[in-house]
Amino acid sequence: MKKPELLSPAGNLTKLKIALAYGADAVYASVGNFSLRQRSAKEFDLESFEEGVRLAHKSGAKFYATINGFPYNAQLDNLKKHIKTVSEFGVDAFIIATPGVMKLAKEIAPHIEVHLSTQANVMNYLDAQIYHDMGASRIVAAREMSLKDAVLIKEMIPSLELEIFCHGSMCFAYSGRCLVSAVQSGRLSNRGSCANDCRFNYELYAKSPENGALFRLEENEHGTHIMNSKDLNLSKHILKILQTQAVDSLKIEGRTKSEYYAACATKAYRMAIDDAIAGKFRPEIYEAELNTLKNRGFSDGYLIHKPYERDDTQNHKTSIEEGTHQVHAISIDGQSFKTKFKIDTKHEYEIFAPVNAVINSVENELGTIYKRDDKYYVKFKKLLSTKGKEFDEIHSGNENEIKLPANLPEFSFLRKEIVEGE
Repeated sequence: MKKPELLSPAGNLTKLKIALAYGADAVYASVGNFSLRQRSAKEFDLESFEEGVRLAHKSGAKFYATINGFPYNAQLDNLKKHIKTVSEFGVDAFIIATPGVMKLAKEIAPHIEVHLSTQANVMNYLDAQIYHDMGASRIVAAREMSLKDAVLIKEMIPSLELEIFCHGSMCFAYSGRCLVSAVQSGRLSNRGSCANDCRFNYELYAKSPENGALFRLEENEHGTHIMNSKDLNLSKHILKILQTQAVDSLKIEGRTKSEYYAACATKAYRMAIDDAIAGKFRPEIYEAELNTLKNRGFSDGYLIHKPYERDDTQNHKTSIEEGTHQVHAISIDGQSFKTKFKIDTKHEYEIFAPVNAVINSVENELGTIYKRDDKYYVKFKKLLSTKGKEFDEIHSGNENEIKLPANLPEFSFLRKEIVEGE
């Protein structure tokens, strides 16, 4: 089978490093005002963005710059400067949503590939061919497209690369073309500043025209979530997707999500792809890892089969759900950690590290690192900061770096299964 690229989100420089450490073949990121994720674009400046390109290439990975917003006339002069600047950093491709911006990019930086954004909503080979003729080397397919249609597009246009989303948030509207945020918040989704109004709880009322009586309609005591889409999760279908030979890149959504999300999602799909190629596909393992993430419930989306029941795609209970695990700490350098929740000497914490990471068992005055059931854990005897200060327990917000009993792989996390009542 052909081994597809694993494309991970890079919301900032740290998340970029994490994605690379956990097995991404490529990353995508943005800087400036021309992306559909303004929040993450602000976490890069030109200097750190250029460093991100350099780090990706040093790791043997590719770097794609998202320029997939919908610009106004007043922005076009700045857009031209932006394309020129980003192209000089040596990015491998631009992700673009509109024909005009595609044409502009080809004029300014003809040596940079163009990948057509999912916002262009390509679902058939006729549209795909037109964009390919205009210079797109890859199509990021609409999330509503089926795998059968992906196969047909590949058969009709073999020279065109196909990229599909395999995991992450789903939009209530058709391929992200939503106006709810613009109407309610004045924040434009197609300009990168969606307020995610579809995730909110709403109160619905029925009014009788006969007597003016007003009744509240509710799904639960918190209100109703009428537009809250579940998250996409295709981990159990990776083998089937690879067997078609039609998909060149599997993309994880989530530039604004957490560092742990970047690590966990990348690792799960790295294992899924590699295992499928090696003939030892184990979907229960990838799904268990992805279940540790905060999510809105999971859906197969549209690729494998059409969701005929609304419960397949919508979460009517809550805008977000806790995963099975809580992240308690992150170690950037592998020598110490900063807490993300709470660390004490009473509990053990599972070590979550990159694929194929080497972890050694050890016991000393700081604590114990040990293996059980193919997983590694750490239990602290003493919580000692790198500056020599000792703590009984560490809580979120404490900026002290706490020593580990032994070195761990860079960008390791300490996590613990959520147990009700603890």
